[in-house]
Amino acid sequence: MNDCPLCTTDGGRVLARAAQWRIVLADEPGWPGVARVIWQDHVAEMTDLSTAHRQLLMQVVFELEAVMRAQLAPDKINLASLGNQVPHLHWHLVPRYRDDSHFPAPLWAAPVRAARAADPARIEAFAEAVTRGFG
Repeated sequence: MNDCPLCTTDGGRVLARAAQWRIVLADEPGWPGVARVIWQDHVAEMTDLSTAHRQLLMQVVFELEAVMRAQLAPDKINLASLGNQVPHLHWHLVPRYRDDSHFPAPLWAAPVRAARAADPARIEAFAEAVTRGFG
């Protein structure tokens, strides 16, 4: 679609890409390490995909979660496929820490403390691990 930002842009720094999907590191201020798995074709819902493509997409999400756990060591990972503002199928993987600005509440709740500072070296190591693992 011409007006879909995930059709017209990569949606972040591309770490890996395949024919059906791409993994990007999102630029989310206050949320270092947020990644997205974006389906290449413009579809809105998981049920728009064939069973095989649904399984493929979730395999990528789960493998990315494993890399995120190993590299960033979050206390929890939030997985979400919201798409309310951008109805193009994508999954958010958000590393959560006990000292992040909203923990233990969801991201859309009011913050309870200052945003967690990014560790650029750790984020870059995560990005490189994703590229190696999926590239």
